Amino acid sequence: MIKPTLSVLDYGIIIAVLLITLFFGLKYAKNQKTTEAYFSAKGRVPSWAIGMSLLATLISSVTFLGYPAEGYSHNWILLVQGLMVPIVLLGTVWFIVPLYRKVIGLSTYEYFEKRFGSFARYYSSIAFVLRQFSGMGTVLYLLAVALSSMTNISTYWVIIVVGLIIVTVNLLGGIEAVIWLDVFQGFMLFASGILCLLVIIFSVNGGLPEVWRVATENGRTGFGPYDLDFTRLTFVVMAINGAFYAIQKYGTDQTVIQRYLTAKSDKSAIRASLLGILLTVPVWSLFMFIGTALFVYYTQNSLPGEVGPNSVFPYFIMSELPMGVVGFILAAMVSAAICSLSADLNSLAAVGIEDYYKKIRPNSVDNEYLLASRWMVAISGVISVIIGFVYVHLGSESILGIIFTLYAIFSGGIVGIFLLGVFSARANRQGLNIAIIVCILFTAYAFLTSTEIDFGGKSFLILDFGRFNFTHNKLMLGVYSHLIVIGVGYVASLFFPKPELDQNLLFSGWKASRKIQKEKETL
Repeated sequence: MIKPTLSVLDYGIIIAVLLITLFFGLKYAKNQKTTEAYFSAKGRVPSWAIGMSLLATLISSVTFLGYPAEGYSHNWILLVQGLMVPIVLLGTVWFIVPLYRKVIGLSTYEYFEKRFGSFARYYSSIAFVLRQFSGMGTVLYLLAVALSSMTNISTYWVIIVVGLIIVTVNLLGGIEAVIWLDVFQGFMLFASGILCLLVIIFSVNGGLPEVWRVATENGRTGFGPYDLDFTRLTFVVMAINGAFYAIQKYGTDQTVIQRYLTAKSDKSAIRASLLGILLTVPVWSLFMFIGTALFVYYTQNSLPGEVGPNSVFPYFIMSELPMGVVGFILAAMVSAAICSLSADLNSLAAVGIEDYYKKIRPNSVDNEYLLASRWMVAISGVISVIIGFVYVHLGSESILGIIFTLYAIFSGGIVGIFLLGVFSARANRQGLNIAIIVCILFTAYAFLTSTEIDFGGKSFLILDFGRFNFTHNKLMLGVYSHLIVIGVGYVASLFFPKPELDQNLLFSGWKASRKIQKEKETL
């Protein structure tokens, strides 16, 4: 077990970081007079800060603890998803950013309604809400388990305290406080990760060359297996899944799209996106390699048998790092979770207001919407804490794999809707609605026929169709759902009239307007 040996200095550093977190909420509280300011900061944030915020939004205790756990127990295959992000987005972010800044007010899913009607909007926004809550519960769970093992504080109290802090920051400071807190956390994240990796490498007899040799000999490097087998977790499965993940996260996810809207101009938003993309992959890689280095370190040094993969990094921090440094690392871990969760809460409230509350009360004054936004932040925080409690009760040894699986299930063809809407002028509301229904049926079939439950000491599939069961890796479930929406949606649209569209909703429209703009600039 990890002995709680935090010094007064360590506790002091952690408390100082928590107070700084609350300070950001207080500092920007005076600016939160309207829903526009609360959710988009009225263009007051520079692009470099938005880029750092995008980094912090995607980095949490999942990165801090999940990636080292995977690097310790397996090779780097789960990193493939992240590596696909820049490959895909460097070619698409140029039109995704101006498209959203031109056609939506606040909610990402407003685009889906303008393109395909209200059913597409509510389907995609509900899928987003489910993904966010499952992810937020995971972040709280990982942080609580790590801190509890280090400090002997109850996991439930950790979840409650962190939940209160993120709700307070959001209630007071809105998106502006969240972004500047992300900047602070981003620097802490880089510093803590690099510091930990250097300490581990210099603690290994033989240094970096030995780390690489031992890790390679024991299958802790590389991205394999590389065979074309969709039933197992392979490089091909992760690469395909990663390509769709990149589009979904940067092209349809409210937490990211909302950052585009805070920028002063399209160019500023694009610069911020590129900065966030290019920073995120090195951070994921850094923490994955920390796990690899830890594996080598503990082949040379003893590790208590009760310390599992999810606890090995916290154990190293507590047992090998000096006083003060431990506090800084733990503070960075807490800050990473708070930043990610704060962004999630703000985006959930934005979707709640724009997609639901304003539909119910369309002619209310802005002050009512602002008050409702704060209530949604508080309620979302409470729900996230409850989900965190559930995860603590259930426990997990492969949390990163579970996260990717949940993301694939709750993606529900959203990327397919987006791609069909942007690239096909022929696709229409009726065809898309049919595709969504087919997608829901397929997702239910695939999940139920591939998921086992324990009953009476035996494992049973929830639904067993024999040789017609879904046998591919669950990460492919998300990929197939997107392809089904694209294929079925397009074919079904051919049976209905061609829609009359605002050209701003299409890639072809963006391309045409860009051409006209260039011609004007040359005159």
